[in-house]
Amino acid sequence: MKKIFLCFAFTGIVWSCGNIKKEEATTEVKTNIEEKTNQELPPVSEDMMENAVIYEANIRQYSEEGSFSAFTKDIPVLKKLGVKILWVMPIYPISTTKSKGTLGSYYAISDYTKVNPEFGTIEDFRALIKTAHEHGIYVILDWVANHTGWDHGWLKEHPGYYTKNDKGDITHTVGTDWTDVADLNYDNQEMRKDMLDAMKYWIKEEGVDGYRCDVAGMVPVDFWNTAVEELKKIKPVFMLAEGWEPALLKKAFDMGYGWDTHHVMNHIAKGENTVAAWDKRMVQVDTMYATDDILMNFTSNHDENSWNGTVQERMGDAKEMFAALSYLSPGMPLIYSGQEYDMDKRLLFFEKDTIIKKKGVFFSLYEKLGKLKNENPALHGGKNAAAYTRIKTSQDEKIVAFLREKEGNKILFVANMTKESVKFTAEYEGKFRDYLSGEYIKGLRDQECILDPWQYLILIEE
Repeated sequence: MKKIFLCFAFTGIVWSCGNIKKEEATTEVKTNIEEKTNQELPPVSEDMMENAVIYEANIRQYSEEGSFSAFTKDIPVLKKLGVKILWVMPIYPISTTKSKGTLGSYYAISDYTKVNPEFGTIEDFRALIKTAHEHGIYVILDWVANHTGWDHGWLKEHPGYYTKNDKGDITHTVGTDWTDVADLNYDNQEMRKDMLDAMKYWIKEEGVDGYRCDVAGMVPVDFWNTAVEELKKIKPVFMLAEGWEPALLKKAFDMGYGWDTHHVMNHIAKGENTVAAWDKRMVQVDTMYATDDILMNFTSNHDENSWNGTVQERMGDAKEMFAALSYLSPGMPLIYSGQEYDMDKRLLFFEKDTIIKKKGVFFSLYEKLGKLKNENPALHGGKNAAAYTRIKTSQDEKIVAFLREKEGNKILFVANMTKESVKFTAEYEGKFRDYLSGEYIKGLRDQECILDPWQYLILIEE
């Protein structure tokens, strides 16, 4: 058999192929919204969801200023990364009663229809939306419907809006350590109405394009179903649930969290699981979810980074491979603030911290992955996702290989999911262009291949 020695070119190691021929590659929006945002962006659509990259913006920590204005300056940079949806972490005033740390949690809200002066003014936020829309990026706000901070006006004006214990005292969410928030009672229909009115405000008056809904599974599904139906009467919206439950995606939400996919990645990176766990998860996704459901793929987010560790801590040398996998597998990839700058620190959550913007490996990688995701239908991961076909190899416990295919476009992903070099053969034939190196490869079947630890290939079939 002929040997193919494959080494990931992006790390600076050039791969070669012995005896293998290769050559160099060659609803109408209301007037007040339009006035405030100068929106020229088409309405949210299923087509947009197919090839989108989503970015989570941590305004407080993104810059030294921690302001809307400082973040807005970098929106053109996000465009270069292929970002089409901007998820902004909670922008609302934070309660000081029972707050944690010096600055408190974004998720302890004292007013749903105001902005936190820590970040700037409503005019500054409007400028952020306007700039994003001008760059073809939709803006969704983080919405916290399960609880409010202890300073929220509802506690004095409408104590019946909240959950109470046996003594009749308003309580934080049972079973959590969220002592800085008061749990809302969804048996109260007036509370539901006021919550929906607050959600309508940002869509109708400020032109945002949807919501990422915090702990969505802890809020009754029937509320979400009604709320989203009402929001869509104003304009099309994109809805992301912080939850995995299929019931959330049946009607209300476009996308949910791929939590179990993320956990499988972590376990494989630590050597606790093999490729078999990945294969099992792909089958689980295919059986649990409807064909039009979207899952968000991620190697980090604000919870993972602050509480469970950086990508380097959790994934080590496997971090680049899993970043690529989050783009190549079905779903929508997430970039969390700082990941594009190789961030390797746990951001403080209740205090001021700052992301250091110094380009390393990941900016260029995300730029290339974003371009591929945006432009090649084989990576569609929305309502009409491209097919995912597992390719058999001689080392299926160590090597993952799969084909994404749509409209005649084919992309093969091959990766070594171990910390040792692996020799293998793959049962697939074709002529490919290595997306990252630009070189052409003819063949794979019946040829012995070698991949270094955590090495991967993105092969575009010609």
